[in-house]
Amino acid sequence: MDKLVIEGGKPLSGTIVIQGAKNAALPILAASLLAEGTTTIDSVPHLLDIDVMLNILRELGCRAEHTDDTVVLDTTSAHTSHVPENLMKQMRSSIFLMGPLLSRFGEAQVYQPGGCAIGERKIDLHLKGLQALGAEIEEVGNRIVCRASKLTGADIHLSFPSVGATENIMMAAVLAEGRTTLSNAAREPEIQDLQRFLNAMGAKIMGAGTDTITIDGVNRLTPCRYKVIPDRIVTGTVMVAAAATRGQVTLQNTQPAHLSSLIHVMRRAGVQIVVDGDIIKVGSSARPKAVERIVTSPYPAFPTDLQSQIMVLLSLADGVSILKETIFEGRLKHVDELSRMGADIRVDLNAAFIRGVPRLYGATVEATDLRAGAALVIAGLAAQGRTIVEQVHHIDRGYDRIENMLTRLGARISRSSPVPQVPNL
Repeated sequence: MDKLVIEGGKPLSGTIVIQGAKNAALPILAASLLAEGTTTIDSVPHLLDIDVMLNILRELGCRAEHTDDTVVLDTTSAHTSHVPENLMKQMRSSIFLMGPLLSRFGEAQVYQPGGCAIGERKIDLHLKGLQALGAEIEEVGNRIVCRASKLTGADIHLSFPSVGATENIMMAAVLAEGRTTLSNAAREPEIQDLQRFLNAMGAKIMGAGTDTITIDGVNRLTPCRYKVIPDRIVTGTVMVAAAATRGQVTLQNTQPAHLSSLIHVMRRAGVQIVVDGDIIKVGSSARPKAVERIVTSPYPAFPTDLQSQIMVLLSLADGVSILKETIFEGRLKHVDELSRMGADIRVDLNAAFIRGVPRLYGATVEATDLRAGAALVIAGLAAQGRTIVEQVHHIDRGYDRIENMLTRLGARISRSSPVPQVPNL
């Protein structure tokens, strides 16, 4: 397994262009199945999760090429609705394929998805939404079969504003007969991006970004060319890294409105942030201040995907901060690893009490999930001495060669790959 080796203590400095959003690209790739023909999607990062999605689409019969940051996807020859179990186990976002497959083939055969072990993430809201549109669901062990000779619009209320369920229902409803009204929908920017993509193909969707989305079914969709929005979590990760190392970084190709909650928290911590169009400048030369209370909640509140990163900054702050995680019960596993680096954090159920320390120290730590891994990289950049981050494959799921991105900002970070063992002959 690859490792990241970080020599800490050097402030980040320079300018960086933010990659396209993984969490927008994945459902858009899945939605491309809804239109026969060739769709071109720009600003698609090279990530393990993207590779898995493209491999699934190839297994379904599509032709897919990923050159630079552009994916060209020809869905004409798609011929099966069965998603291989071994690929679904690698990525939770593979569940997005249920809606498009059901719409195109009248059937979807999938399995319980895999992904980061950050807590229980049921798919019951996905299944209930598809049932409301007319699908019959059969669950046999780990296999899920959805069938529908016809999908019909319906009024659907989500008991929780699930991003994945919102997107799956949107993709299933675009070709359903009649109107679908989805209430208590998730409001994330990635859902707004999916709406724009589907509408570019000829769908009739309104309301993404609010808690009520209306979808008027159409007879067919046509391929298009589309550019994915910037990744707000990568943006936020670099912003926190700049502040934690007391650096000066300019981030280009951002959407600051998508990060208003993070910007508010960082300014409360004393970090200087200047916003100018799609450019964010982050600067910090002094020790950050503690932030009394942060609670993760669905967008537009503070995102769970930035909880572990901001914890690193608070670990170095002057005073005591409280951070409460309300989305995933298993998303505080990075606390033990940060403690190995000298952080003073106490966990009580889903709340972390963070007493800032003057400095962190390099150590060998393990990424337990995608965002925890990013947090450990930030901690290593800010720490004194050498940090080795293991289980880097988690980080590769969401960051396009994170070591290259940070090296451009002056970080001393490199990837170490294991040397193959040559057998004695």
